[in-house]
Amino acid sequence: MNSHRNGRGAPHAAPGDDAVASPAPAIPEGGQAESGLSLGTARRLVVKIGRALVVDAAHAAPRMAWLAGIAADIAALRARGVDVIVVSSGAIALARRTLKLTQKRLRLEEKQAAAAVGQIRLAQAWTEVLSGHGLTAAQLLLTVDDTEDRRRYLNARATLTTLMGLGCIPVINENDSVATAEIRFGDNDRLAARVAEMVEADQLILLSDIDGLYTADPRRDPEARHIPVVSRLTDEIEAMGGEPPPGYSSGGMRTKLLAARIATGAGCAMAITIGQVEHPLAALEAGARCTWFLPAPEGRSARKRWILGTLQPQGSFTIDAGAARALADGRSLLPAGVTALAGSFSRGDAVEVCGPDGTRLARGLSAYASEDAARIIGHRSEDIEAILGWRGRTELIHRDDLVLL
Repeated sequence: MNSHRNGRGAPHAAPGDDAVASPAPAIPEGGQAESGLSLGTARRLVVKIGRALVVDAAHAAPRMAWLAGIAADIAALRARGVDVIVVSSGAIALARRTLKLTQKRLRLEEKQAAAAVGQIRLAQAWTEVLSGHGLTAAQLLLTVDDTEDRRRYLNARATLTTLMGLGCIPVINENDSVATAEIRFGDNDRLAARVAEMVEADQLILLSDIDGLYTADPRRDPEARHIPVVSRLTDEIEAMGGEPPPGYSSGGMRTKLLAARIATGAGCAMAITIGQVEHPLAALEAGARCTWFLPAPEGRSARKRWILGTLQPQGSFTIDAGAARALADGRSLLPAGVTALAGSFSRGDAVEVCGPDGTRLARGLSAYASEDAARIIGHRSEDIEAILGWRGRTELIHRDDLVLL
């Protein structure tokens, strides 16, 4: 088994290093080499960072030296063209002392107040360390509703895609200042998985206080075995999550396995690895011990099956022969190729796409409400702003939101 290494390549001990027994046959042995996965293969990456890594609890302040190290890792990834999104905890912890909220448990409204104050400090910390590498930080605050409501989902995805296209590093946290108990994730593991699903990331990395999944809690069971690769999330694997043990991050392994189900089901690989080294992403790329969760083979098509089989079409576009050929070639639907529109629908609703003879060719999510779409069909994309008075999407239906029939 690989030993942990910090950013300079020095060995770093990890829980369970003395456990050398072979895993059961259902649990594949190996590591990054056997999984075929490494950070070097990612083109779009989501990194989740827990509160304990971001905040110095003794001083209620950001751990700037550690943050500078991971900022350097992010800069190295960006230099070779990798899109990086950070999901960062820590806002509430950064404000507790300032607001004199020192009790162990906070009421919901106290958490919301602390988040409002702490989020500013968290954003400032990320801005400072990323700007040192010429990178621009961008803050987004999300709730469960933002990832489940189609219109909010499309808005958030469009914003993230645009920010990455502009070379920014989106830094995301749960919107604790307004979220109620009913619409909270409650942990950033699952939020990170939803973000990875939203932006069609290749990999999700959970930086943790443990170097992966074990057959049991390695702090309690000396026979616990490290699992380098999980090819499929079975009931046996999920049972290993257990309850969060004392001393571990608040989410615990259970929420990480829930995140793995979301991410791998969307075709995104996920890794759990230690975050307490100086350059955790560089260490992972160099071979630091971790657990890789392999993406489900059918994951990338799951969303398209949802569009095709779950959503009821609210209208239709009729397109010309040129647009039909473009769709067959895997392109998006542009307004210039649409000759007619039917139905009343909102942005994000499902619509049918029909050929010149009325044959149903595709189904997708419209980037415009029917009233706006009716004004721009037949026109070139560069004319949209002049027609509507505001700058919208270039496409009526983006190819990622389109399923050919």
